[in-house]
Formats: sequence, C-alpha cells, structure tokens
Amino acid sequence: MINRASYFLLTLVFTLCSLLVQAQQQNTETGPVNEMFRSNGKIYVVVAVLLIIFIGIIIYLVQLDRKISKLEKRSQH
Repeated sequence: MINRASYFLLTLVFTLCSLLVQAQQQNTETGPVNEMFRSNGKIYVVVAVLLIIFIGIIIYLVQLDRKISKLEKRSQH
C-alpha cells in the first residue's frame, strides 16, 4: 500500500528526472558559463551540492512522513 508521501516522492523523482533530461538536451549548447564550469571542474561541485540538497529534502520528507504516521496512529487509539 502506497501512501500520499510515497506518491509525492515518486512524483518528485520523476519530475526531477525529466528536468535532468531536459537539462542534458540544453546542455549541449556551449556557452561561456558552461565552458568556464567545465574547464575548471566546478560543474561537479555544483552537481554535488544539488545532490546533497536533494537528498536532504528526501530524508526530511521521509522523517516527516514517519512522524505524521505515528501521530495518526496515536490519534486513532
């Protein structure tokens, strides 16, 4: 049984995947900013920071879902 938080997380993951695919398609254009990040290797730092933020949001949502589930169980008893 999938609850609302799982639907939200799945929707979020699919949305981010589609955005990444679109970003990859647009990323083929070489602009001065893209070349600067790639030449300095800083693009990996940007990607790492984004991944850390994304993972933090997912962990927060999972913990929040667990707390809400516990509160719902307590209120039913």
